[in-house]
Amino acid sequence: MIVLVVGAGGQLGRALQQTAPQAATIVAVGHDALDITDDSAVAEMVANTGPGIIVNASAYNAVDKAETEPEIARAVNAAAVGTLARSAAEIGARFVHVSTDFVFDGTAGCAYRPEDLPAPLSVYGLTKWEGERLATIMAPDSLIVRTSWVYAVQGKNFVHTMLRTMAKSDVRVVTDQIGTPTFAPGLARALWSLISQKAQGIYHYSDSGVASWYDFAVAIQEEARALDLLSSSPRIIPIVSDEWPAPARRPKFSVLDKTKTWKALGAAAPHWRVNLREMLHMVKHG
Repeated sequence: MIVLVVGAGGQLGRALQQTAPQAATIVAVGHDALDITDDSAVAEMVANTGPGIIVNASAYNAVDKAETEPEIARAVNAAAVGTLARSAAEIGARFVHVSTDFVFDGTAGCAYRPEDLPAPLSVYGLTKWEGERLATIMAPDSLIVRTSWVYAVQGKNFVHTMLRTMAKSDVRVVTDQIGTPTFAPGLARALWSLISQKAQGIYHYSDSGVASWYDFAVAIQEEARALDLLSSSPRIIPIVSDEWPAPARRPKFSVLDKTKTWKALGAAAPHWRVNLREMLHMVKHG
């Protein structure tokens, strides 16, 4: 089974390679090897590799920057997804695409189900939703998995930002944006399991539990202190979103309902704090 993993240099792309089943022959390409906005380059890559499965783990995910670069965000998050899905369909390959909780506006007050209607607040969320729709049009049997707040041992993410900031100063973190952190290796394993089941349609995956960004920051500090990754406990100052203005609007509540996914996987994901502890152990021990 040849699997073409697009976006291989990102947090999820690396995790997909690390957790791949033995039966899979992985062809991993990052943005340096493949410009997914170049239709001819995509067609050539697919023709040369002949994959049975294409997994798109790439994205333009600079949420605030997307507000001033909507054309670039749309090229990567929407048009390129359509190109990849069409290329998969043309050779009879399955297409797997990873999307985001930011397709929702956060006003529901309860966990969002896969079938709930998106209403994105930002260019990032809108273009990711457009990508979902193009994937479904170009390859009707696509598997689309929405996730949230992804982090890993490597890469730029909230956990590393907090560790770096707390090492030298107090930190202000919003309390009124609620979601769920997701450890990239767990997401990768879930994707491989859904792929093995030939799952189609939209699924949701994150770790179990809920948190505000403030809760997440407090947990990072507590777990890092227990592992001696931080030598002090600077203040974590709770603020509301209006005190931290940003170009892009974020959903206030974007918890994802994973009932369908848990049933398919046969178990729920670990609680987000369990996975955070595992990640920080990995940071400490290399």
